[in-house]
Amino acid sequence: MREIGHFIGGKHVAGTSGRFADVYNPATGEVESKVALASDAELRAAVENAKAAQPAWAAMNPQRRARVFFKFVALLNERMDELANVLSREHGKTVEDSKGDIIRGLEVCEFVCGIPHLQKGEFTEGAGPAIDMYSMRQPIGVGAGITPFNFPGMIPMWMFAPAIACGNAFILKPSERDPSLPLLLAEMMIEAGLPAGILNVVNGDKSAVDAILTDPDIGAVSFVGSTPIARYVYGTAAMNGKRAQCFGGAKNHMIIMPDADLDQAANALIGAGYGSAGERCMAISVAVPVGEETANRLVEKLIPKVEALRIGPYNDEKADLGPVVTKEAKARIEALVESGVAQGATLAVDGRGFKLQGYEDGFFVGGSLFDHVTPDMDIYKTEIFGPVLSVVRAKNYEEALSLPMKHEYGNGVAIFTRDGDAARDFAARINIGMIGINVPIPVPLAYHSFGGWKASSFGDLNQHGADSIKFWTRTKTITARWPSGIKDGAEFSIPVMK
Repeated sequence: MREIGHFIGGKHVAGTSGRFADVYNPATGEVESKVALASDAELRAAVENAKAAQPAWAAMNPQRRARVFFKFVALLNERMDELANVLSREHGKTVEDSKGDIIRGLEVCEFVCGIPHLQKGEFTEGAGPAIDMYSMRQPIGVGAGITPFNFPGMIPMWMFAPAIACGNAFILKPSERDPSLPLLLAEMMIEAGLPAGILNVVNGDKSAVDAILTDPDIGAVSFVGSTPIARYVYGTAAMNGKRAQCFGGAKNHMIIMPDADLDQAANALIGAGYGSAGERCMAISVAVPVGEETANRLVEKLIPKVEALRIGPYNDEKADLGPVVTKEAKARIEALVESGVAQGATLAVDGRGFKLQGYEDGFFVGGSLFDHVTPDMDIYKTEIFGPVLSVVRAKNYEEALSLPMKHEYGNGVAIFTRDGDAARDFAARINIGMIGINVPIPVPLAYHSFGGWKASSFGDLNQHGADSIKFWTRTKTITARWPSGIKDGAEFSIPVMK
């Protein structure tokens, strides 16, 4: 059986800890490989490689750092089909969905090709008598990223691309459930011209995470995962003097106003709720139709669409969604569906017990649709991370608005309406980080920043966009006065600009 190791110092290395985790093909339920789980010593070896390589990389002019990413983007485009198949085989999502995963990461790599402009500081001539003032954005040194299973291409690139472009070295700890693609990306960065040691990939579990959080040479940590772990990573990183950005769970609502195009809204809900088997932090899992008539008409349109979902293995070109990532995930999703029934919701479409002929041992879950869900139910409060959509009926706009406002998560939200006033009011008042107006999955493009509010995000700066450059750099501000402008004698009062 294939053993997957690490990527340290510009080359693949075998694991030495003696600990391994199984890597499954979710479509078949079979173990296809084993991934090494790093020891503290292996993590430390990666940090030492990064620390040694970083100063020369930081000293390289930004145009040359950008050229590495120009070449890397070209390689991603050339090898897209291969990379998507590697991703899908371990994750389970369809190949087309995997291509979207990679492309969204590629777009951030395109964005950081502008690092000569993005990393510029500021300058003020004549800030005071014979005084000039300017700032510089300099790299932190060694950064680290801890990434989830659901986007093994996109989220690592969201982290390592801006970090490395800014002149840092980087330690990536990807999910042990689908580790092959991150290793390929590191290999391709070397092919694109990145010096050895600047990007290291260390596979592991909580032991590797804790080693990252306590290592004295890692200055900043980026994390995406569940909210409890995000809190833990953020608190532990802060206690160890590290800068941290940590992104957690979500429960994304979509409000459907009475004037909305219901065919458009229903199609949006199907794609955003069931795409990638619901394993997206930006999936829509709660539909909020306003008014009973809107709700009845919407549910009537949704039921046949959910029943018609085509579920298949990742290489089925006609499949709408594939399996979930593990047997445990499947069991958890089906248990939550059972809880919805027990707590009084109407199960309009039941996806439990789904079996695909020829793939009976795969981790497939059918699409489920609930109606008459209320905020006290577990299926409403919990991030299910599966192909389950809940309909919560609201009597009016204000009640609909209050639902996402009161929820503990604040990642994404959407409203479907033809009313510009309603859309503008919604965007202004809602306490959610990313908002879609007739857009069901409002993930910002690479030159804007991605991040939620409330229990969905911990830290002051978001991923990609301008925030990423700020996160992966420190600012120095210099106040300069040359001898011709210096007065004789000591000055005892605090300096002011007169």
